[in-house]
Amino acid sequence: MKKVLFTMAAVISVACHAQQISYQFDFTDGKAREGVIKVTKESLYSAEAGYGYDFRPAPDGKNLAPFFFSVDVPDGNYKVTVALGSKKRAGVTTVRAESRRLFINRQQTKKGEITEYTFIVNKRNKQITDNESVRIKAREEYKLNWDDKLTLEFNGSAPQLASLRIEKIDEAITVFLCGNSTVVDQDEEPWASWGQMIPAFFNDRVAFANYAESGESANTFIGAGRLKKALTQMKAGDYIFIEFGHNDQKQKGPGKGAYYSYMTSLKTFIDEAKLKGAHPVLVTPTQRRNFNEEGKIVDTHENYPEAMKWLAIKENIPLVDLHAMTRTLYEALGVEESKKALVHYPANTYPGQTKALADNTHFNPYGAYQVAKCVVEGIKALRLPLVEYIAADYTPFDPAHPDAVELFQWDLSPFIDVQKPDGN
Repeated sequence: MKKVLFTMAAVISVACHAQQISYQFDFTDGKAREGVIKVTKESLYSAEAGYGYDFRPAPDGKNLAPFFFSVDVPDGNYKVTVALGSKKRAGVTTVRAESRRLFINRQQTKKGEITEYTFIVNKRNKQITDNESVRIKAREEYKLNWDDKLTLEFNGSAPQLASLRIEKIDEAITVFLCGNSTVVDQDEEPWASWGQMIPAFFNDRVAFANYAESGESANTFIGAGRLKKALTQMKAGDYIFIEFGHNDQKQKGPGKGAYYSYMTSLKTFIDEAKLKGAHPVLVTPTQRRNFNEEGKIVDTHENYPEAMKWLAIKENIPLVDLHAMTRTLYEALGVEESKKALVHYPANTYPGQTKALADNTHFNPYGAYQVAKCVVEGIKALRLPLVEYIAADYTPFDPAHPDAVELFQWDLSPFIDVQKPDGN
């Protein structure tokens, strides 16, 4: 993520051409320059306009609640430049995109200060071909990842947006994420996964395209057309990170198992990616929070992590051992403190939550943030070329010494669902 400080006078223009897509919006009170889209509180999203405030009321300058802004764009990667701040007041702004994909966390701006940030957002819809679509689940029908809009969420204790520029680009490296509920972009609080946190740790040369979904195993992911859709967007030099195991191990019957259907499906991911000239990376499944009396994590994934490691060696594929790193992370936190990394909350913590939540598989935002850092450290350990694009302000992380829970700050999304995601 790149940031630039500039004065209040800077703003904006609009250009839309057959091969070039570029939108620029002005959110300030002053007059917009020629060719600029002026946004007011009446600029509510409609299909006819193709842009506007979405899902929640438009900000009125007094109510500092989160707000969303959407723009209709074709599939692809988009360079997004946000100018955060206001000449009238100080701000604290969090920026997320699509299904709660984190890019900027609690950026502070002084009164009169405007700070510009740039990052890359991958946008897609369900369409594979004119006659074929991804077979998404009923719960995904309203996920922002699968619609025709690029949606940005502006959150924080005092969100301030001065201008916005969205430009389609083709040269960015895309990292495709394939996996289950531990990887997916979770839309609602209090759930979160590492795949939606990791974009915040990379600069504006990399896009993350998270195709993961709760409850998926490697073969059902392929069967739903998710890999096929990803391949339509994939190009030489891209990456595909593949983490499965949680749900695969529940499949029983002839031909099932770690060294049978699981490995065959993983090989399909690898072979298809190589045909595109992309780089496959295997990721072992995250541990479940399952302690013994000595305070040590007891493995629950049978021989699935070992099967993945065997395949990585056989195919000469890089492997991030998240299974090992999350064991270290949970044991470092300890039996009780590790609950604060997962969805463990007493009844009535969230609206409509009449019963306590005690989920030992799915992360909350703090846990997802820590696990995403584990993945970054895995990338560094492998010396993948992606290390060149790690954000300049990223600080090295050791899962044996996780960030203090009390220092982690997260702005709650207005979308809440206490229903447990698919899978375990």
